[in-house]
Amino acid sequence: MSDSTRWIQLDGAVNIRDLGGLPTHDGTTTRRGRLLRSDNLQDLTVTDIRHLLDDYHLKNVIDLRSDAEVHLEGPGPLTRTPSITIHHLSLFSEGGRHTDVAADQPDIDIDRVLPWQNRPDHGPLHERPIGHYTGYLRDRADSIVSALRVMARTDGSALVHCAAGKDRTGVVCALALEVAGVTREAIVADYAQTGERLDAVLARLRASTTYAADLDSRPADSHIPHAAIMEKFLARVDEEHGGTLAWLAGHGWTDEDSTALRDRLLT
Repeated sequence: MSDSTRWIQLDGAVNIRDLGGLPTHDGTTTRRGRLLRSDNLQDLTVTDIRHLLDDYHLKNVIDLRSDAEVHLEGPGPLTRTPSITIHHLSLFSEGGRHTDVAADQPDIDIDRVLPWQNRPDHGPLHERPIGHYTGYLRDRADSIVSALRVMARTDGSALVHCAAGKDRTGVVCALALEVAGVTREAIVADYAQTGERLDAVLARLRASTTYAADLDSRPADSHIPHAAIMEKFLARVDEEHGGTLAWLAGHGWTDEDSTALRDRLLT
């Protein structure tokens, strides 16, 4: 990673970057090498893994994919690295009536159903991701709180990822950066930065039978991480929950948790 960019150059991932160097409200910046975000890690090479271990001291991986995705794609090569702990924290309900992988419908082939495919797409195209993002808060607050607590651990860096490293990863990282006191402008800009690598991300996903058909069934513009999407999502959290910290507090997050995460990301 060069001084002028937060992108990390790997052979097996195209949307991976360091969340260090982001400005906070009090004039400081987030520390480099503490929190990374990425797209799917299935294709990491031995050289990639060595880079993450040696240069970023990677210790914890937060995998936001659903059970179905992990089953179809496999757990990934980092599961064979003893020094790394994988935390599987899906942002979708994995059981009960809200299950998008059809646990209540045995006549449907669970291996071919992805979590988002049965979710209704209401409203204008550019507004639909916001509904999905608020669904993460509604359905899996437990996973979000757990993910932020993993980020606060002091043993090396943490890396959070999903499939594209755009939506689920974008929401969890945005909430973590809010707790750390990063400016709203910087949070939104980081979310939109995935757009710089979007073509490469989509090419990777289209090469997988797990994601190809679903991607091609959607309008091209639906994949773009427009800054307005994150702006409106965070504004909705403010309006409906009193802000990120208030929402987290309603789901077991404590002042001690906030201090630990800030200490980890800022000092």
